[in-house]
Amino acid sequence: MSAYEKQPSPVSPPSSNSFSSTSSRSVPESEPAAFGGTSPDTHARTDIPSNEKRYNDHGEHGAVDESHASFQSGHASLAPEGEVDATRKLSRIYTGTQQDLEKISVDYTGCPTMGGGRPYPPALPSKDAYEVTYDGPDDPTHPFNWSIKKKVWLCCWLCLDCIAIAMGSSIFASGVEQICEIYHVIPVVAILGIALYVLGFAASPIIYAPLSELYGRRGVLVISSFGFAIFHFAVATAKDLQTIMICRFFAGFIGAAPMAVVPAAFTDMFDTNFRGKVMALFALGVFVGPIIGPVMGSYIVQHTTWRWLEYVTACFSSLVFVGIILFYDETHHATILVSKASELRKKSGNWGIRASHEDVELSIAEIAKKTITRPIYMLFVEPILFFITLYNSFVYGILYLLLEAYPIIFVEGYGLKKNGELPYLALIVGMFVCAGYIWYCETAYLRKCKQHGGLVPEARLYPMVGAGIVFPIGILWFCWTGNYPHKIHWSCPTVAGGLIGFGLLGIFLPCLNYIIESYLMLAASAVAANTFMRSAFGACFPLFAGYMFHNMGTNWAGLLIGLFAVALIPVPFLFLKYGKKIRLRSKFAYSG
Repeated sequence: MSAYEKQPSPVSPPSSNSFSSTSSRSVPESEPAAFGGTSPDTHARTDIPSNEKRYNDHGEHGAVDESHASFQSGHASLAPEGEVDATRKLSRIYTGTQQDLEKISVDYTGCPTMGGGRPYPPALPSKDAYEVTYDGPDDPTHPFNWSIKKKVWLCCWLCLDCIAIAMGSSIFASGVEQICEIYHVIPVVAILGIALYVLGFAASPIIYAPLSELYGRRGVLVISSFGFAIFHFAVATAKDLQTIMICRFFAGFIGAAPMAVVPAAFTDMFDTNFRGKVMALFALGVFVGPIIGPVMGSYIVQHTTWRWLEYVTACFSSLVFVGIILFYDETHHATILVSKASELRKKSGNWGIRASHEDVELSIAEIAKKTITRPIYMLFVEPILFFITLYNSFVYGILYLLLEAYPIIFVEGYGLKKNGELPYLALIVGMFVCAGYIWYCETAYLRKCKQHGGLVPEARLYPMVGAGIVFPIGILWFCWTGNYPHKIHWSCPTVAGGLIGFGLLGIFLPCLNYIIESYLMLAASAVAANTFMRSAFGACFPLFAGYMFHNMGTNWAGLLIGLFAVALIPVPFLFLKYGKKIRLRSKFAYSG
């Protein structure tokens, strides 16, 4: 049997009373797991049948398919036994383990003795009566039922964490000139500080995703934020270039947890009706952070040294670290139940009380085999994941390429020595306009899901159609007008930045949502694969950007990039037409 099975079919909206041990209420569509996140809605509707032969023949996801079918036939709630059975098997799916969580019979054959001449003890009663669950659909401890005020407060800290990490990648660009003078290196060597940082983004999400699934979001975020701040202080105090580069890499590697965990935390707190909108906040953090960095950094290096770029980032991330420790409550549904079981054991003295998630134990070898290698495997065998990720990676690479292109056009070309980074702000304006556009499109998407009776992943691509056309227009406008500083006013290429910003976010976010909803319970692996490739693009593009713009000229370099962008315009059209057929043939994808 393959280690990776077909994703479950969609479910039609069940009655409002549906509830299980891992979700507090029903939501309109199946809840995908994002970046290692659990699928609260799938938990809410899962009624695993007791037919073990059926389970063994079809694997974990085959069993979930049956549960979905049972709800389509009108089940309103789960019996306690069904809740426990469902939770065990879904824990197996999410973590990739084949461990037998349901074994209740006792066989002492081949076991060591008890010692002291004592006989083997009798079998314990069924685990089901000792397993904690949520206290009904309105349980206030379930993240879905937290107050809006609390959710907004947590989202603010999570977004600040994303901005800190993303800003740290680009703020270093403002110090490249000083580093070249101090250490006597060419610019491309100094730019390695950016490339290595972003390269760290590529490696760690495939580790953080399963860790957050096994041990919860909070611990991963705390460790990541602390390590991120420490390594930025290390960069700021480094005495040689080698130390700077090594610490920059580890700052990106250790600090990248928000890229994997924050979307999962949003999924923990919000159902389908709101997830698309809050994911726009995450995307803004990912894209606005790298743009804010050079703007802030340019004013810092005008009055101090490049080291203060790192001190400012370290202080900001330290503030976020303290905020997460003080204010962030665990959102991972299964981990909340683990804490509940632990509290009950301590207060009652009944050591048998437990949460099903406590049965899941993975060795490092199992994690490496079943959760870390899976993203890479999926990337190269799944057409949807590969081509959508390729488009997404190209756009993400352009974001970091612009860190080199903007100074060439506005500082070298137009002579804006002191305020040469201010045109970056046009990119931010375009991104906020695009975020509003995507929020508007979200209503149409939810309407389509309601008509379909479940998720419609391809409908996520409609905003991408317009953004894909606007993006190359912005690139060509920016580069061809910016090539003639003596004839064309600097405001003209600046305005073009608004179109580029619109295209960047308008392509990135629909791609992300499409991947999440196409792979549902394997979305953690799918998005980790996406993060791996796009971070690799983001690391490489700045290295050749300067040579390309200087040797080819701004106009011809822009034409080359624009033609690549034009060639990728058909991607959303192809998946709008053939996406469902491809998903039906996939071993991993959601088949609705």
